[in-house]
Amino acid sequence: SSGINAEYGHQLEVYEKKIESMLNTLQRITAPNMKAVEKLDTVKEKLQETTNEFEVARKKAKKAKNDFEAVQKKRFDRFMDAFDHVSQKIDEIYKHLANSPSAQAFLGPENPEEPYLDGISYNCVAPGKRFRPMDNLSGGEKTVAALALLFAIHSYQPSPFFVLDEIDAALDNTNINRVARYIRKKTEEDTQCIIISLKEEFYTKSDCLIGIYPEEDNCIVSKTLSLDLTKYVANPHENEDDDDNDMV
Repeated sequence: SSGINAEYGHQLEVYEKKIESMLNTLQRITAPNMKAVEKLDTVKEKLQETTNEFEVARKKAKKAKNDFEAVQKKRFDRFMDAFDHVSQKIDEIYKHLANSPSAQAFLGPENPEEPYLDGISYNCVAPGKRFRPMDNLSGGEKTVAALALLFAIHSYQPSPFFVLDEIDAALDNTNINRVARYIRKKTEEDTQCIIISLKEEFYTKSDCLIGIYPEEDNCIVSKTLSLDLTKYVANPHENEDDDDNDMV
């Protein structure tokens, strides 16, 4: 029995030490913060408020993104509708102005994905010549190329009225007659033109001439003269090709 008492005594001592250790631990623990639950509720409310604000902002950002993409698509579609039309027409018009099926004119966007953000390259191959950059074309070739572009753009949403100022300045007689014929054809369809020109080869193809001259009195005053050419017989060779002649 003495052995059993000794064992119980030892276990009791162990338990007493554990109890003492636990009491010491409890003494070291500070009193619980009774406002912790209240603070937790406040944090939860703030989190919910922030979550709601984030969701509202996310929906606004999504709507803005969708609206932007819709406008971007509309912009792209409208641009490409015009670009495709002009690209197709410019080659046809350039061939007409050059009076040669071998002439070529073509446009290319520098930025295919968003072509309206960057430039458009424009190149022409004159009849009987190899490809050259636009800067290397002659003055007359540049003028014909520019007119082809102008008329191609005009064909997309035609305006009823044109004012052209000395477009024949760099043209020889052959090209003047070709351009004049094309403009007369357009005026017979859907366009009216006022063309400022000092070259007889051009203005003799018009329906009416208007001249400006100064008249001196107490001061110089500009006066006008007009001549209706429709009263006169048209040149019978007007519709013939002019490659071998300076005058139509």
